[in-house]
Amino acid sequence: MFNLSDMMGKFQEMQSRLKEVRDGLDNILVEAEAGGGMVRVKANANRQILKIEIDPDIIDKDDPEIMADLITAAVNKALEKAEAEGREALESATKGMMPHIPGLDLGKLGFNQ
Repeated sequence: MFNLSDMMGKFQEMQSRLKEVRDGLDNILVEAEAGGGMVRVKANANRQILKIEIDPDIIDKDDPEIMADLITAAVNKALEKAEAEGREALESATKGMMPHIPGLDLGKLGFNQ
């Protein structure tokens, strides 16, 4: 039988868990690199870039495009990893609390902002 009180309680518990996860996303760190490690990027699961390290050997004033391409690639890889880690943390926090709803994206509901 449908029990609205139980459902509201589960929803409040889920909101509490999601808030805890969101508050901890800054502590989930990822790293990515490009150019065989010549550019390294560190980010967190809030999709914030924390650090970019560039090997001085790739700095070429006559061809800045190479460095720009490597930085772009490393940043994109780091952000992809950060988003995946954040999504995994959110899904783990709500596992078993909600029925499986195909296509449900908690991020679109504002849970990873």
